[in-house]
Amino acid sequence: MALEPSSPANGNGSSSDPIRVMLVDDSAVVRGLVTRILEAEQGIQIAASVGNGQMALSALERNDIDVVLLDIEMPVMDGLTALPKLLKIDPGLKVIMQSTLTMKGADVSLRAMEMGAADYIAKPTATRDLAGGADFKAELLGKIRALGQARRRNPRVARPGGPPTPRAVTSGAGVAPRVPVQIHPGQVQLRTNAPEPVDVIAIGSSTGGPQALFAVLGTMRAGTVHQPILITQHMPATFTTILAEHISRVSGWDAREGQDGEVIKGGRVYIAPGDFHMVVETKGTDKVLRLNKNPPENFCRPAVDPMLRSIAAAYGKRVITCILTGMGADGCKGGQAVVASGGTVIAQDEGTSVVWGMPGAVATAGVCSAVLPLPEIAPWIMKLAARR
Repeated sequence: MALEPSSPANGNGSSSDPIRVMLVDDSAVVRGLVTRILEAEQGIQIAASVGNGQMALSALERNDIDVVLLDIEMPVMDGLTALPKLLKIDPGLKVIMQSTLTMKGADVSLRAMEMGAADYIAKPTATRDLAGGADFKAELLGKIRALGQARRRNPRVARPGGPPTPRAVTSGAGVAPRVPVQIHPGQVQLRTNAPEPVDVIAIGSSTGGPQALFAVLGTMRAGTVHQPILITQHMPATFTTILAEHISRVSGWDAREGQDGEVIKGGRVYIAPGDFHMVVETKGTDKVLRLNKNPPENFCRPAVDPMLRSIAAAYGKRVITCILTGMGADGCKGGQAVVASGGTVIAQDEGTSVVWGMPGAVATAGVCSAVLPLPEIAPWIMKLAARR
């Protein structure tokens, strides 16, 4: 996935300081693999490497850590037990859960993100990644760098008996608001056109997206909005199945993975399945979902851009698009297509984004009607969606 450009650090951190990482895994083989990858990279430093959650708590008390790579299944104290304890010590800590690509691993990872983890990564496998797989390396480094840079933008305060730590106030979604978004004159030109009545709502998200989706859809509960909601969240297969189940549980929506040829109906949430682009086509008087395995866009499949381009073509100006937290710029070109067709685009602000890559891209492209903190997004959409 494409990364954000580096930003200067805030507070006690410096843009020249290495991102400090703690590895927490009971497998010495996995720790050794990750250590070799990280030690070969400039700007990243392994500050601690431990074998269980209890040791991680002790190490965090002694070291200044930016990002934790946290295994789920470990002896003494597992990752899900350790996670809230780590965040209690340091609420601004960026935690990446490491899980298997199984239904159980996906479910636990999403529960961890509800509890405040920033992201997840699939555990390296013996058949591919432990032999030096390029995909695992690229994903690992991309997430560590993006989350480490986001961490550095947090204001920091002294932690009693320990190194400085970010000040954070947690929202209902477990996302830590940070400094308010700084919009410089001429950088962003917010659109003020009066939106048309809405026939569809489209959402794109990536890093930190599950937490943001739970917050938005948990507020915009089933029955309060009657349009269909189409979501592309950067996730592998299996994880999108569990994401749909979690959204149904927290919001009451009928959330499901989209199926090829399915007629889109109001009052439902459709999620792009992992490894498939989800697009819309018009068939008579119906709007129909289509799944395809066209090449990745923005290094992603599913990707937000193809979904938005197709929605703009199918629905024209009767579209609301929301770009939530995530790395890279996926959704920017699609957002431009939505606006060119007369639709409306909004973005999550920097202060409540885990990573302000995707929403920052559409904001600075000048296509947004609003750049909003996470708690204000659902009320804004509900107000516009009520116009029939």
